Amino acid sequence: MMPLFAFHCVDGAQAPALREELLADHLAHVEAHIDDYAIAGPLKEEGATIGSLLVIKAADKDAARAKFETDPYFAAGVWDSVRMSQFLGVAGDWVGGAAWKHG
Repeated sequence: MMPLFAFHCVDGAQAPALREELLADHLAHVEAHIDDYAIAGPLKEEGATIGSLLVIKAADKDAARAKFETDPYFAAGVWDSVRMSQFLGVAGDWVGGAAWKHG
């Protein structure tokens, strides 16, 4: 299985206008690269979008970062901060329960 890298992205003050302007381009980009994503979507707080969470499949952190940086939202500066970490899913519905019990 390809390693996973989680990108926790926090919107900047200019994000609402940029998101509206670039939504079609962003969605087209995601769709064109759909196989690179384990999951992706907006982060919400009281109904408002405050950022994004993208979990990208890549061979290593440099490849993950390169894939992430092709997103139109990144290029336009939608996010004020981005934290990237390698992610290993070991429990929950997505991994079929407790992964350590499946060998």
